[in-house]
Amino acid sequence: MNNIVKSIEAEYLKKKVEEFSLGDTIKVYLKIIEGDKTRTQIFEGVVTRKKRSGLCELFTVRRNSFGVGTERSFLAHSPVIEKIKVVRKGKVRRAKLYYLRKKTGKDA
Repeated sequence: MNNIVKSIEAEYLKKKVEEFSLGDTIKVYLKIIEGDKTRTQIFEGVVTRKKRSGLCELFTVRRNSFGVGTERSFLAHSPVIEKIKVVRKGKVRRAKLYYLRKKTGKDA
């Protein structure tokens, strides 16, 4: 049963996914479709969590724009994601960086 599921998932996996870890600042290039036009939108922030592996791999990026914190979750193998670029590597000692929600400015 498990082999059947893995063989079906293998068709949808991306060939190459950028390696990053918690605390890294990344840029996520998203493909946005508006009517019949397509454009690329960039979401830049700090990776606060990573979950699972394989086709269900999920990561959350947090950014602070105009004093308002915004978190967005992405599926790593989603066709909406064009590419992921690591801007800066981070060094953290936690598995999840939820404490960044309370920090503002230079503290974050």
